[in-house]
Amino acid sequence: MAWLDRVLGRSKPVQPDLDQLFAVPDAALTLESAMGLRPTGLGSVCFRAAEGGAFASVATDIQQLLDADAGPKVERSVDQYGYTWLLVSREATDLSGLVTDLHAVNSTLQDNGFGPTLLCSLVGFTGPANQRFGLVYLYKRGTFYPFAPTGDQQRDNPLELQARGVLANDLRVEQDLARWFPVWGAPGL
Repeated sequence: MAWLDRVLGRSKPVQPDLDQLFAVPDAALTLESAMGLRPTGLGSVCFRAAEGGAFASVATDIQQLLDADAGPKVERSVDQYGYTWLLVSREATDLSGLVTDLHAVNSTLQDNGFGPTLLCSLVGFTGPANQRFGLVYLYKRGTFYPFAPTGDQQRDNPLELQARGVLANDLRVEQDLARWFPVWGAPGL
């Protein structure tokens, strides 16, 4: 049937590779040296919370996992679209710890069958002029894209495109610019 899918133009969806998150600390060094962007110590995971006891149990497990570390501070919020955000805070110098926490949240949801509810993960940065900047990992695509909000529903597109070029050797950057969705008001930015 694979040949029929090729003939009909169907492709397999890209499988998420959560280990790609571990490339963020190296990418952060590149962002800092090339663009002056520094990690803020804030990161978040966005997902659609499911109903039922199984999901509630997994959510409790995630909270206990992060609380057991005694390192990160975790806040939970729900946005206007009904997506749940878990904001993880660490020291700005502990980007590796932050990425490990984000990976643990994503992995726990995925391993318990809630992978389809994951939307994205975000790691926050700030620029020399207090410019907000985020690296967004699209779970369903297995790729990253830069997001640089400048104000009320405005983006710094030149900065995002510059970051794409700078990060080309460090991360799997999303090539389809139409998938660079704005995450207005995302916790961690």
